[in-house]
Amino acid sequence: MQSNDARTLLSCAVPTAVAGVVAVAVGAAFAGGKGAIGAGFGTFVAMVVMASGLIVLERTAKHLPHLFQAMGMVLFMTEFLLVAVVLAVFQDTTLFNVKAFALALLAATLVWVGAQTRAHMKAKILYVEPEAEDERKPGGAKKSAPAGSTP
Repeated sequence: MQSNDARTLLSCAVPTAVAGVVAVAVGAAFAGGKGAIGAGFGTFVAMVVMASGLIVLERTAKHLPHLFQAMGMVLFMTEFLLVAVVLAVFQDTTLFNVKAFALALLAATLVWVGAQTRAHMKAKILYVEPEAEDERKPGGAKKSAPAGSTP
């Protein structure tokens, strides 16, 4: 994992974990222990799904850059369906408060997306490969080739 990828992952995970702590406290205040467990599990699910999606997307960008945009769309749908399946599986559980779980999952997902957007906006990632130093003249100008010749 490149350093900017790890920085993006960290800058998404920290605010989401803070939101999860707040969600656990709110869940405990309104629904007791089961609310705290539900909020903690919802935050955990959101963080795992979103982090794995970010890692897969970054690896795709590195190894198959021509599939990056399509992979982003496929990944978005996969994350959405995975969260829907988790919600469907745990909708009637008595292990934790389902409302606290769902609200924490939603809040953690929104915080992650916001933090990821901010991280990508602040990142200084080159989108054009810089020219190699040997292809430039000493003065910094590009070498020019005669008209009609192949470079």
